[in-house]
Amino acid sequence: MAETTTGTLAAAASTAGGTPPGGLPPFYCPVESAVHPAVRRIEERAVAWLDASGVFTDTADRAWNLASNAAEFSCRLAPRGDEERLLLFAQWTYWLFALDDTRLDAGPSADRSPDVAGLGLRLVRSLEAPGSGMLGSGPMARALDDLVTRTRAVTGPVQFQRLADGVRDLLLGAAWQQANAGRGVVPSPAEYAAGRIADVGTRFDAAFVEIANGAEIPGDRLHSGPVRALTEATGFIAACDNDLLSAAKEAGEKTAAPNLVRVLAHHHRCSERQALAAALSLRDRAMTLFLRLRERTARGADRALRRHLDDLGHWIAGNIHWSDTAPRYASPRHLHPLPVPGATLGVTRRPGPADARPGPPGLSTIDWWWDQLGT
Repeated sequence: MAETTTGTLAAAASTAGGTPPGGLPPFYCPVESAVHPAVRRIEERAVAWLDASGVFTDTADRAWNLASNAAEFSCRLAPRGDEERLLLFAQWTYWLFALDDTRLDAGPSADRSPDVAGLGLRLVRSLEAPGSGMLGSGPMARALDDLVTRTRAVTGPVQFQRLADGVRDLLLGAAWQQANAGRGVVPSPAEYAAGRIADVGTRFDAAFVEIANGAEIPGDRLHSGPVRALTEATGFIAACDNDLLSAAKEAGEKTAAPNLVRVLAHHHRCSERQALAAALSLRDRAMTLFLRLRERTARGADRALRRHLDDLGHWIAGNIHWSDTAPRYASPRHLHPLPVPGATLGVTRRPGPADARPGPPGLSTIDWWWDQLGT
């Protein structure tokens, strides 16, 4: 039987040693990050497209969007991908950051739509029905139309639909976050795990990794239990890492969106230090599962799927590296009028997991990942 998170708080606190109070814990990730060799050229081209699109309302908005280092993020997820397709990935990611800053942010300062679900419907329909005008005719809508047109030109119908479904899933997660924030609801740990996999853009990023690599993976392989579990685990680990790494960014903000540490502290009525240890324990158990399941799944995979599985590892490692050095996170906006070039969060590594237990953690929405080890 899986162990419950409540029953392991004390154990987690004792095994997650080395976490400074209020600081970043060391991260367990025995996968090396890699980046596409054309990353700087891709970044320059993406920024030129952004400037020509007119999506920024002022120089500060532009600076904070570019401080996302979205081109580097894209180039770390698919470090051997096609340059033109990675350029599209980078441009999509910058565009989504702009959308997040104005419409999807759960913080009170965002000039966001009061109806994220309605926005999501219009945005997804703009992908599925080009020229429908569902987002209007402003710079953001025109930029999206351009992205859709160029993405359709390099993808087949299956890959494009996977991308559209990824956007739909991301916006579903954003609507879930907004609804919780609006009602003052702190979700359960099991619900939070499922919601964050969507909210962090897991399926969108996975679709673009496949597009960037230029190989359409058959559905019976991509949607098999083990590969689905690996994809979800990748997004969940990245979400956990984002929650830990964005703590500095959110410390002075009155954000309404809870992170994993707050969720665990609320539902288990424990201290923030205990909740941080429990979050790290949960994250590292997922990381251990990912490594075991990826190794097993890769044995029977063809070349395209093996490359995809390799890039799931690059995604986890790259997300940590990117988050550490992106000024958007390393020099938070509530503390700085503009991003600070060269700022870092000071990420360190640990040689082994904070919690190496091999079984599922007792969260109904993700325990099925561990079942895939037996398939």
